[in-house]
Amino acid sequence: MSNPSADPSGPPLRSVFTANLPEIFRQLGISLVVSTYQAGKVILVRHDEVAGGINTHFRDFEKPMGIAVKGNRLGIGGANTVWEYRNVPAVAARLEPRGKNDACYLPRHIHITGDIDIHEMAWAKDDRLWLVNTRFGCLCTLDVDHSFYPRWRPPFISALAPEDRCHLNGLAMVDGEPRYVTALGETDTHAGWRSNKASGGILMDVASNKVVLRGLSMPHSPRWYRGKLWVLESGQGSLVTVDTVKGTWETVAKLPGFTRGIDFIGPLAFIGLSKVRESAVFSGIPIVADLAERICGVWVLNIETGEVLGFLRFESGVEEIFAVQLLHHTRFPDMLEWNDPLLGISYVLPDEALAEVVMPSEAELAERPQTYMTRGLERFRQGDYEQAVACFREVLNREPGYPDATYSLGVALAETGALQESLDCLLSALAKEPDRAKIHHSLANLYSRLRQPREAIRAAGKAIERQPDLAAAHVSLAVMLLQSGNYKRGFDEYEWRLKTGQVAVLQSPNPRWDGAAVAEKTVLLYVEGNDVRHGILLARYVPKVRSLCAKLLILCSDDLAPLLAVIPGVSEIRHPGSISVADYDVHVSIDSLPLLFNTTPETIPDLFPYIDIETLKKRKNTEALRLPDRTADSALDPAPVRKVGVVWSPQPGADGDGHVACPFDVFQAVFTVPGIQFYNLHSCDDSELTATLSRLPVDDVESKIKDYADLALLIDQMDLLVGVDCPAVHIAGALGKPVWVLQGDISSWYWPTLSSSTPWYPQARLFQQPQPGDWKGLIREVKQALSQ
Repeated sequence: MSNPSADPSGPPLRSVFTANLPEIFRQLGISLVVSTYQAGKVILVRHDEVAGGINTHFRDFEKPMGIAVKGNRLGIGGANTVWEYRNVPAVAARLEPRGKNDACYLPRHIHITGDIDIHEMAWAKDDRLWLVNTRFGCLCTLDVDHSFYPRWRPPFISALAPEDRCHLNGLAMVDGEPRYVTALGETDTHAGWRSNKASGGILMDVASNKVVLRGLSMPHSPRWYRGKLWVLESGQGSLVTVDTVKGTWETVAKLPGFTRGIDFIGPLAFIGLSKVRESAVFSGIPIVADLAERICGVWVLNIETGEVLGFLRFESGVEEIFAVQLLHHTRFPDMLEWNDPLLGISYVLPDEALAEVVMPSEAELAERPQTYMTRGLERFRQGDYEQAVACFREVLNREPGYPDATYSLGVALAETGALQESLDCLLSALAKEPDRAKIHHSLANLYSRLRQPREAIRAAGKAIERQPDLAAAHVSLAVMLLQSGNYKRGFDEYEWRLKTGQVAVLQSPNPRWDGAAVAEKTVLLYVEGNDVRHGILLARYVPKVRSLCAKLLILCSDDLAPLLAVIPGVSEIRHPGSISVADYDVHVSIDSLPLLFNTTPETIPDLFPYIDIETLKKRKNTEALRLPDRTADSALDPAPVRKVGVVWSPQPGADGDGHVACPFDVFQAVFTVPGIQFYNLHSCDDSELTATLSRLPVDDVESKIKDYADLALLIDQMDLLVGVDCPAVHIAGALGKPVWVLQGDISSWYWPTLSSSTPWYPQARLFQQPQPGDWKGLIREVKQALSQ
C-alpha cells in the first residue's frame, strides 16, 4: 500500500507498507518516532483509523539523530542542539480535525551543545539525559552552565578532542544507568576508525571499562531487553544477541539494509533500515558486497523466530534512518513546531494553580484568531492552499494586526495563483517589518513569477543583506541572475544550494575537484540526488573534464546510467553504494561544472548531439523500441505524418502542479491539429486518463520505457518533442532534436526570462504563458505553431 506525504517542501516523500502493518499498530496501541538526518526530518509513523492505513507525518529539524523517550518526555538530538518536548494531551484535543490526535508534543526546552555530533540518547532513572558525544568520543550529560558535561569515555581515548577518534555511537541503559556502548573502532587518532570499518567495531561495558566484543561490522544501537543484550551489526545488516560473559554473539536475522535504530515491544522489534549512500563512509563493509540494492524503512521482526512480520519502506525522499523509538499507548501523536501559534494559548500549570484558573470554553477557543492561524498553517503544510487562504483571511477579519497572518496569507495566495493579491499582502507585511529577510525572499520569488526580473533580483539581494546566511535566498538569486544572463555571479551564488539541506551532497574524505588539470588522477563526477534533468543538461561538460584527468567516473542512478554511459569521455558508470573511496582521487557535483569552467552564454559546450545514439542502438533492443510507422491512409492525403512526442507533466501525479505541469484537459487541445501522430511519453496510472488517450490520435509508448536510454531511442525517431521541463526535453536537446519547451510561471535557471530561446539548446523553442498561470493561452500558441 502506498503512502505519499503532503509535505510541500523538499523532494517528494513517498512510502509503502505491508497490508498488515496498520493492524499491528492498532493491536499494540503504538506509534513510532523516526529520525532521518539525511532528509532533515523527524517522522511520526501513525495508524490512521479513518483512512485505514499508515500515516507518515514529517517535521523539519536540522540533522536530527538521537531520540529519547520517557513517559511524556521526548528528546531529539540535532546538529548542535538538543530539543526537549512534553506530551500535553489537552492540546491534542484542540488539533484539527478534532478528536483524531491523542497526543501532542510541545517544545519545552532547547539546549545548545555546539557541534558534538550527537548520536544516541537516553534518560537515566534520575531523569538526567545522557548523550553519546561522538565528536569528543565520550558520554555526557547537560546542565545550564555548560555546552555538555563529560561523564565517561573509553580508556583507550587519551584526551577529549573534537576529532571523532573511535566513532562512539550507541548506548544501552540497564536499570536506568548507562551500561553498554558501541563504537566503530578501538582507535585514538583523528577519524582513525575509518581504516577498518568492515571489522573494527567494538562493544564496551561502561561499568568495567572493558571491551566485551571485537570484530563487529559498524555496530549500532545496543539495547538491554528481556534480560539479553541486543546489537545491530549494521555492516552486516543484521540483529544479533550478545553473550557478555563468553564474549560471543549470535545472529537473529539479516535484513535488506544498513540496520540502525531499534525498539522493542513484546516479541517484536522495530528496526530502522538505511540505504548505503556513496561509500566514502561505507566502503568495504559486507552489506555493500552482499546486497546490490539496499532498502530504507522500518522493519517489524519477531525476535523469537527471526521472522519479518511487516515493514514500512520509503521509496523516495528518505534514504537513511538513524533512530526508531516507540510511543506506547499513543496511536496518533503530533508535534508542534517552535513557531506554531497554538503554543501561545497552551498552558501547563501545577495542580494547585489550576483551581484558580478560568479558561475560555472550547467554543470560544475555536473562534479565536490563534485557532484559525494554527489551522491555516496546518492546511498549508498539507497542500490545501485554498483552505489555508480562507483561514488566514478569517484571522485578519478577527484581528487585522495578528502577527504573521498577512505574510502567511500572501504566501498562500501565491500558491493558489492569485499573484497580484499575493503581492499586495507581502508588500503590506514588508511595510510592517521592513528588515525581515523571509518577506524579501518571498517577494523575490513572487516578482520572478510575475516576470519582473529586476525587482526579483533586488528583493533577493535585500533578503541576503538582512540575513547573509539565508541559503535559499542565495539560490533564488542565482536562478534569477542566470535567467537574466549574468552567469559569472549567478553560478557563484548557485553554490549555496549545497547549504540548503535540500541537495544530496557527496560526503567524502577525498578532496573536491577545483577544475585544474589532474593528469594522473581519477575524477568522480556525481549527479545530485535524483535531478536527472541536470545530469543530462550538464553531461555536455564530460569531454572537457575527461581532457583534464586520467579517468572519469560518473556516479548516478540506475535508470540514468545507460544514457550517460554513451557520453564520449566517460570511463565508467558507478551506482550509489558501489564505489570505494579508493576508486577516485577527487570528486565534484555535475552542477558545479559551469562554475569551474567559467561558463558564459558564449562558452557553453555546444557539440550536438553529445549523446552517442549509434552506440546506444547497438546496446539496446531497438526493434522493441520502434515507433509505429504511420503514414496517411487516404490516397487523397499521401503526405507523411509528422511524429511528435508529448509530455504535459514532469512526473506521475504532478498534474495538479500548475507551476510546471500543464493540466491535461488544457493540453489535449494540441491533439486536434491534423497531420500529426502524437506519442505519449508521460507515465500514466490514471485509468480514466488512459481511456481518454485511447480515443485520441495518440500512441501511448510510455510502457516501452525502462530507463532513460530507452526514452532517448524513442525520441530519436521523432520529428519534434513538445513538453514541459522534464528529462525528455533535455534528452531531445542533447540529441540535437527540435524541442518545444512549455514554461509555467516557475522555471529553472537554464530557461531565460522573457525569451523564446536558450543558449543551452539552440534548437529549442520556449513557449511562455501570455500571463502567469495562463496555460490555455500558451496551448493556443502551440497549436498555431504546430498547424504551421
